[in-house]
Amino acid sequence: MSEDTLFTKIVNREIPADILFQDDRATAFRDIHPQAPTHILIIPNKPIPTVNDVTEDDEAVLGHLFVVAAKLAEQEGISENGYRLIVNCGNHGGQVVFHLHMHLLGGRPIGRMVSRS
Repeated sequence: MSEDTLFTKIVNREIPADILFQDDRATAFRDIHPQAPTHILIIPNKPIPTVNDVTEDDEAVLGHLFVVAAKLAEQEGISENGYRLIVNCGNHGGQVVFHLHMHLLGGRPIGRMVSRS
């Protein structure tokens, strides 16, 4: 088993977080540095460091993350106008916590996906 991450500690409720959803496969909580009115992180409870570490055994749980995202978007009232889902991978991809996670962002127009700079 890999080293505990900040997110593992949230899953285990060892540190506080505004948890919006949790089951045996996934946990979702509000980002402490939101980049949009709605900014939720959705993570597999099993620590997977990056997308590069995903195996075929992870397919079901990763699909479950999308189901959870859709339910949370509906609950947050952002499903009708739309939202963005982001998964960063590695340093160049902007990944900060090496426990795979999906960002659910919405509540306003998000803008361009990638700047040209």
